[in-house]
Amino acid sequence: MNRTAGDPLDTERSPAVRVRGLTKHYGNVAACRGIDLDLHSGRIHGVLGENGAGKSTLMKVLIGLVPPDGGTIEVHGRAVRIHDPQRAAELGLGMVHQHFSLVDELRVWENVVLGERSRLDAGAARDLVGVIGERYGLDVDPDARVGDLTAGVRQRVEIIKCLRRDPDIVIFDEPTSVLTPQESTQLFEVLRAAVEREGKAVALVSHKLDEIRRATDVVTILRDGRVVDSGPTVEFDQRALAQAMVGRPVSLRGEAAALGIAELDPTELVGRAEPARAVVLAIRGATVTRADGRRVLDGLDLDVHEGEIVGVAGVEGNGQVELSDVLASLLPLDGGTVEVGGREIVTGRAGAMGAAGVAMIPEDRHDAGCVLDLSVADNLSLQHLAEGAPLRRVDRAAARRAAARLIAEYEIDCAGPDAPMRSLSGGNQQRVVVARELAGSPPVLVAVQPTRGLDVGAIEFVGDRLRAAADGGAGVLLISSELEEILHLDDRILVIHRGRIVGRMSRAEADLEEIGLLMGGAGGEHAGQRADGSAP
Repeated sequence: MNRTAGDPLDTERSPAVRVRGLTKHYGNVAACRGIDLDLHSGRIHGVLGENGAGKSTLMKVLIGLVPPDGGTIEVHGRAVRIHDPQRAAELGLGMVHQHFSLVDELRVWENVVLGERSRLDAGAARDLVGVIGERYGLDVDPDARVGDLTAGVRQRVEIIKCLRRDPDIVIFDEPTSVLTPQESTQLFEVLRAAVEREGKAVALVSHKLDEIRRATDVVTILRDGRVVDSGPTVEFDQRALAQAMVGRPVSLRGEAAALGIAELDPTELVGRAEPARAVVLAIRGATVTRADGRRVLDGLDLDVHEGEIVGVAGVEGNGQVELSDVLASLLPLDGGTVEVGGREIVTGRAGAMGAAGVAMIPEDRHDAGCVLDLSVADNLSLQHLAEGAPLRRVDRAAARRAAARLIAEYEIDCAGPDAPMRSLSGGNQQRVVVARELAGSPPVLVAVQPTRGLDVGAIEFVGDRLRAAADGGAGVLLISSELEEILHLDDRILVIHRGRIVGRMSRAEADLEEIGLLMGGAGGEHAGQRADGSAP
């Protein structure tokens, strides 16, 4: 389409924000390359792109968190320099960040006024929460402790905190990443109300095609730090948006999960009619209690059979981290058991789960999945290095040969086995982690947020490898906050809420509305569940 990034729906009015030629580099990496963008009052402007396309960097420049290297910014027709968030607020810009900036121990009203320089008035602050809540349909108890709130309600607090200064321009950065489908729908209703009743300019930053098409008036697509297309959202179908976003023709059927398309195709949801297979992972009554007395795992039960992928869906912060830490031997259970292949494994003992055959793709590859200062070959043989030290000599030549085979098999783009791990892209680093964990054909594979931060191609690759592992006989437990990913990969779906499995269903039974309600805490165990806790 090759249009400009201005708002084609209204070319007469001066935009609320006009960005021209904005550039930003981090060392030799160009995050933004000459970006043009107009945000108009009374419009929701979608900013679409893959992870790493430059969306968040652009918005951080607008809000004063990151200084640009070049380009100009105008707000209501006046050239400005936004050197910090305070200046952005003075200019009428507010931002609801992807990651919450709330203090759990404080009450709602205290979080809303946190950072204000004026004298604290508790009564006025409580009233402010009520007024904004009523104005935008954001019902929140001002005296509730934030740490006790669900993710959806915390999101409301973040929005109220942003709106307390009545900004003219509001930026939402990936706002639905911690919301249920129902909470996402409510958020879009709030955005629409802010635009239609208040005339605000809203920027909705996302990598999900569904929410961009559903919620926005105009869309600008970024790729590799550049604007590649822009126009009225109604003029783009899913395929056009996807192709502009990734730079090549895509198969929506095959890549829907990576593109954030949660629509269910009944022809793809046929359960595999196979005989019952052995249970390779069984968790019974798993309980973990924090020092403050709060149970983060509360009698959790689940089974994984050989040859299947079982997905754990839920809003972040409902016990997923603790569940994965238990299965990585990082956290002991206070109560309950974990069995691998019918044998009970001691939890919290270093290396016990790995020795029992549990492979782990961790949530944060940099924190727990790889060592950036080592070579690709060393990262691919980390487990063998651990086994070989200090009593046995490590055969470096054999390790390099094995690494070369895995580099070829997993299509890892690098200079060779001796390439530094930090020289690889994020997607290729994740390929290294996946290759290492699957190299030994483990009976159990636990994958935690395995595609977070990856581009569409890498997401599709990881999904294909998980499916291949299950087809080869492994039992795969996929813990993900990406509902689309779970719907497209899993044979069975478990829903976790407040440390318990509250719903179980086969892929053929998958229902978006029911899953969303269960993720938000409505309802109980799936009606079709057998007495032994397995899916029908």
